[in-house]
Amino acid sequence: MNTHPPLQARLWTGAERGDAALEALQPAAQLLARLYLAQVFFLAGITKLADWDTTLALFSEEYHVPLLDPTFAAWLGTAAELALPVFLVLGLGGRIAAFGLFVLNAVAVLSLSDIAPAALQQHQFWGSLLAALVLWGPGRWSLDRVVAPWLRAGQPADGRYTGAAST
Repeated sequence: MNTHPPLQARLWTGAERGDAALEALQPAAQLLARLYLAQVFFLAGITKLADWDTTLALFSEEYHVPLLDPTFAAWLGTAAELALPVFLVLGLGGRIAAFGLFVLNAVAVLSLSDIAPAALQQHQFWGSLLAALVLWGPGRWSLDRVVAPWLRAGQPADGRYTGAAST
């Protein structure tokens, strides 16, 4: 009499355990992605502030941001590079911050008439990490996760907003 489960059952159980281990790593991976991306964009904003005259010249002559005045584009881009990474690190409005940086990244690529292949590859990598954070959120280790119950206070159990707290 064979008391061992069939091979496919043992393989399936092993795959489920592996899947559970990878699931347990997701919050750490999401946090690391948030920290990495925040550093990249925040430092870019600091660099722009450090030499504002050069920043304005680049936006006027090199970067061709569609539909925006170059000075306004420089202010807007720099403000986004300084503010959105803070929200991303905290995971507060994490998806919104990631989406804002995704758009900023895409505009940066599209506004450069000639981008080096290595720079393009970097922007694609950043874009893929940002897209993942937009799609799956900032993760369990985020302020979004902490404040969500407080923000939901007063909502019925089915999650529909009624406009007033139930008594």
